[in-house]
Amino acid sequence: MTAVFWFRRDLRLGDNPALLAACACGPVLPLFVLDPALWGPAGPSRRAYLAASLRALDASLRADGGRLAVVSGDPVRRVVEAARRVGATEVHVAADHGPYGARRDREVEAALAEADVALVRTGSAYAVSPGRVRKADGSAYQVFTPFSRAWAEHGWRGPVEAPSGVDWRHLAEGTADLPRPRLPGGLELPEAGEDAARCRWSAFLDTGVAGYDELRDRPDLPATSRMSHHLKWGEIHPRTLLADLAPLHSVGARTYRTELAWREFYADVLDRRPDTARDYLRPEYARMPYDEPDERFEAWCVGRTGFPVVDAAMRQLRASGWMHNRMRMVVASFLVKDLHVEWQHGARHFLHWLVDGDLASNNHGWQWTAGCGTDAAPFFRVFNPTAQGRRFDPDGAYVRRWVPELADPERIPDAHDPSAEARHRVGYPLAILDHGVERREALQRWETIRR
Repeated sequence: MTAVFWFRRDLRLGDNPALLAACACGPVLPLFVLDPALWGPAGPSRRAYLAASLRALDASLRADGGRLAVVSGDPVRRVVEAARRVGATEVHVAADHGPYGARRDREVEAALAEADVALVRTGSAYAVSPGRVRKADGSAYQVFTPFSRAWAEHGWRGPVEAPSGVDWRHLAEGTADLPRPRLPGGLELPEAGEDAARCRWSAFLDTGVAGYDELRDRPDLPATSRMSHHLKWGEIHPRTLLADLAPLHSVGARTYRTELAWREFYADVLDRRPDTARDYLRPEYARMPYDEPDERFEAWCVGRTGFPVVDAAMRQLRASGWMHNRMRMVVASFLVKDLHVEWQHGARHFLHWLVDGDLASNNHGWQWTAGCGTDAAPFFRVFNPTAQGRRFDPDGAYVRRWVPELADPERIPDAHDPSAEARHRVGYPLAILDHGVERREALQRWETIRR
């Protein structure tokens, strides 16, 4: 009995229960569908990284005697066609809990059923699939801390081995070449693929996890795991990370587990409230006065606000497809509370450029900073970007790396607050706003929805 394994956000062979389920049936066609609904809106970072990850997956399959079949078009049609061509009776997937993915899978499932082919879901991209962690009365957790306790108590299965001795099937014709998108000048992405993910994780376990709790907010130091893009594309599964963390009892290991729990919490919230991918979780915040994006928004996008730490972070995003998490909060606060622009504009910009652009984590992270999400930071907590820079980038190394105008300490002694004369000398802009003034304005606007 032949099966199709449809890769999506699980671009690996190891620790892939859904793939093992497909292999238990007999011969397997490994399939990836370039879905225009996902490929079209993706920015250059995500396209290029996905293409590199697919090439790495194809290389792993070829080393085992297979190769990845890549087809382009509507999955409802293309998955059914592929199943028919190899005589498959089942198509295996890891469940997708995103708003689009869940709807797409229901449509594919119906089309397959008409062809007498079953869609079989096994596991998901999460240690505990969304919808599984619930209160005793069956209702969902609304805030993170009780969710995280219940999530840990629920537990998760251990990692599984990669399949071996698989009779891989191929599509003789009709497949597409693996894409090679062109990157904008200056954009450099991290290495993609399952091997790269495991190598990076191993290095973090050896050198970074013990001090993670103390150093993770320092963008000037290589103190984070940089695993977010590998998790986004399923090049490694969170249960693999959790299994490796289990015997570790440092505060850093516990803190890292908590970060994984946040990722699963946001996925659970989005699964329960798919509307919050675009709309406010706390709808009263939609009534607050906001400004339309203008030239100041454009300055934020390209890192020319005149606030060095904001500009460093936005330039890091454009140059690497990634941004340090502390900096994500700082620039989000700046957009919503200094520029008074709605969070959705920033969330879209992030998803366009981030390699790790995950809808649930990104958009609910933005809502957290904007004060309108779960466990939201109080709206009156308005980050002072200069103070944040001094606190978390004390020597100015992060700013000097990403804002080359400010790189020379002899010409720019204070990277976080250069004088007007120094800015003019090196061609760095004056601040586009007065933070104190805009903080008061933000709080006045907030008052309008509290009455």
